[in-house]
Amino acid sequence: MARDLRFEPHDQPAGGWGSVRSLFRHATNAHSWSRAVPVLPKQNKPGGFMCVSCAWAKPAEPHSFEFCENGAKATFWELTTDRVETGFFADHTVSDLLGWSDHALEAEGRLTRPMRYHAPTDTYVVVSWKEAFDDIGARLKAFEPDRVVFYASGRASLETSYMYQLFARLYGTNNLPDSSNMCHETTSKALPESIGVPVGTVRLDEFDATDCILSFGQNVGSNAPRMLHPLQRAAERGVPIVVFNPLRERGWETFINPQAPGEMITREPTDLASQYHQVRAGGDIAVLMGMCKVLVDRDDEAREAGAPRVLDVDFIQEHTHGFEDFISRVRASRWDEIERASGLSRQAIEAAATTYLNARRVIAIYGMGLTQHRRGVDSIQMLINLLLLRGNIGRHGAGILPVRGHSNVQGQRTVGIADEPHLVPLDRLAAQYHFEPPRNKGLNTVEACEGIIAGTVDAFIGLGGNFVRAIPDRARMEPAWRRLKLAVHVATKLNRSHLITAETTYVLPCLGRLEVDEQATGPQIVTMEDSTACIHASRGVAPPAGPHLLSEPKIVAELAKATLPSNSRVPWDDWVADYGRIRDAIEETFPEDFKDMNRRMGTPGGFPRPLAARERRWNTDTGRANFKCPSSLNASFDADDDPAVMRLLTLRSNDQFNTTVYGYDDRFRGIHGSRMVLMMNADDIIRLGLTRGGMATLTTVADDGVSRRMDGFTIVEYNIPHGCCGAYYPECNALIPLSHYAEGSKTPAAKSVPVRVSAQP
Repeated sequence: MARDLRFEPHDQPAGGWGSVRSLFRHATNAHSWSRAVPVLPKQNKPGGFMCVSCAWAKPAEPHSFEFCENGAKATFWELTTDRVETGFFADHTVSDLLGWSDHALEAEGRLTRPMRYHAPTDTYVVVSWKEAFDDIGARLKAFEPDRVVFYASGRASLETSYMYQLFARLYGTNNLPDSSNMCHETTSKALPESIGVPVGTVRLDEFDATDCILSFGQNVGSNAPRMLHPLQRAAERGVPIVVFNPLRERGWETFINPQAPGEMITREPTDLASQYHQVRAGGDIAVLMGMCKVLVDRDDEAREAGAPRVLDVDFIQEHTHGFEDFISRVRASRWDEIERASGLSRQAIEAAATTYLNARRVIAIYGMGLTQHRRGVDSIQMLINLLLLRGNIGRHGAGILPVRGHSNVQGQRTVGIADEPHLVPLDRLAAQYHFEPPRNKGLNTVEACEGIIAGTVDAFIGLGGNFVRAIPDRARMEPAWRRLKLAVHVATKLNRSHLITAETTYVLPCLGRLEVDEQATGPQIVTMEDSTACIHASRGVAPPAGPHLLSEPKIVAELAKATLPSNSRVPWDDWVADYGRIRDAIEETFPEDFKDMNRRMGTPGGFPRPLAARERRWNTDTGRANFKCPSSLNASFDADDDPAVMRLLTLRSNDQFNTTVYGYDDRFRGIHGSRMVLMMNADDIIRLGLTRGGMATLTTVADDGVSRRMDGFTIVEYNIPHGCCGAYYPECNALIPLSHYAEGSKTPAAKSVPVRVSAQP
């Protein structure tokens, strides 16, 4: 194997002492003991700060330590004592830094001064805030508004996000792509068509009322570890947890709660998954069709026997549309097709279906293992179909639950970060601020990338994130990016996007959410929305990383003032002085969602947004919940006739959050020291003439005339379905064609990329 790589299959539970040791190691490596460790008891607590990592729900009665391993890593990473001093760029050109890893760039620490790229010396130079704002504003005034992209990463607060979308629309564009476009846009397309809301219907307390939990394509141990607490409680009271995922992820199998002294002393874990089915990548539609088929067959048998019905016929009659067409499709589906597409046996699918039908209240959880496929919309709607058959929407202890990533990615959409104008109350904005908002559809992430390649985008403003690293088709995008006339990045740390420079490039460092944000009226509070559509307040607790940092609302306000004509109806300075006034404006624009926002934002557990589907009100085109027929049993690409073409799943490690890489230990998978790893089934290694521990080349299979190839992968024999392989994101984004996306949502189909694997010469 590669010199730096160590592979030792992991057989320990999630959590436990492994998690504790990891936290100590990361606090030390991030140089954050003095700043971060003292504030951890306030993380995800009423009166404290909301985690900058995932968007998992925050309980009304929190644990003593309401943070998980990855959430603590995010806090350590943010509150490091390391700084990128002004002399750093005198010692390192941008060309030199392009050879650094993602981890090494961010490990340099916090940015503290605004900077502009200076091409003659190939370095960044410090500029004043006034110089930066004046120059950016002057340049923006020269562009056609629809040739400018305003991107948001999903981490900024509701207050900042509201100001940002208003800035873009006052400027004259709906080009507001966001990180949701790259992960859960498929959810935002699928759920409204089926049940009339774009978000999940489950709240945190319902885990204590459910009878069964299903999970599809979600890695709880690394991506939402605090969910392990309600899962553990459910398992301890005998609730079956049925998991469908290509890889056996340790977090779904067994867990020791680090906050339970008895468990830590005895090291006796709780077993979580009662069934674990390793579905083929893209095989979820087939699994769900098989489960529906079992329910329909059992219902037929019950009718013939005069027994109670298996299907909830009263709910179906009163609340749904399209049932007969869907049932015809279910009856026409053949088991041999279902088994082939899913990679599972009929017996396994029947076992899962039996568990489901024996429960009255079922929660269905899913992640990007459903959303990031060509037919991801069909996958999610098939999961809704399964729930509708037994009335599991709008019942306490039941419902659909997409697990979101960035801490406010769901909330920024709620306050108007959206490229589609019908998602935003434009008439209210027009009346509120006395202007005519643009009504045309804006660019989403993939469309923005297409525009950058085509030369129809001139400028990019990035509110957080690492856009160039997160997007597909890196070999095409990076050269095209350099042709942009302007790129502006609001950030806390250095990342690769800052090094792929446009004609004019600025990096504007901001306060982190964990830092005290002192404005004219005193320390400010911000808010965000979690995965369960509950709104939480967050208060900074640490001193700022430097005296020259500005808050995100202040940066947005100054950019807007430097760019836009004066508008007395938009009080940018008043908003920056008192964020409560921004919340008043949000409530005026979105009165149903944010009624009494300033009063309710400190509610323990957050205050919930109203969701019609929870009350069995269906804001769909039919006025009912809709059964939707899938276009295929296969959610992936259609090259099944070529066994040499593998389905590549891009994965995140245990030492990672999105593009942020905290280290090189993927502890739960037993992979240490390297991220250039290819996980393969033992039979596939032999079948393709490869060698365990050997070096591999991945080549994308596409007919667009573009060559996409990556070398340097070490082959690791891993428990992964036949015909599938796994490697890490964002490194493997270079292999994903920009055109390889989910139909209907344009979410990159990163969970099944067609590749050929060959031995590296």
